[in-house]
Amino acid sequence: MIPIKPLHMILLSALMQVTGCLLPLLMVIHVVGSTFFLNFLSWGFSVSGLFLGIIGIANYVRFGKR
Repeated sequence: MIPIKPLHMILLSALMQVTGCLLPLLMVIHVVGSTFFLNFLSWGFSVSGLFLGIIGIANYVRFGKR
C-alpha cells in the first residue's frame, strides 16, 4: 500500500468537504435533481472529508516535526 502524505490528505479532505456542501446547494436551487443517491453521496463526502481531514492533521502534526 502506498502511504499518502498528510498534506495530500488535507487537500483531498478540503475537496471532499467543498463537494459535500456544493451538491446540496445545487439540489436546493434545482440545478441538479435531488435523488437518494446524490443525497447519500453528498453526506458521504462530508463525513469522509471530515474524518480524512482529522487524520491528515493528526499525521501532519505527528510526523511534521521531523
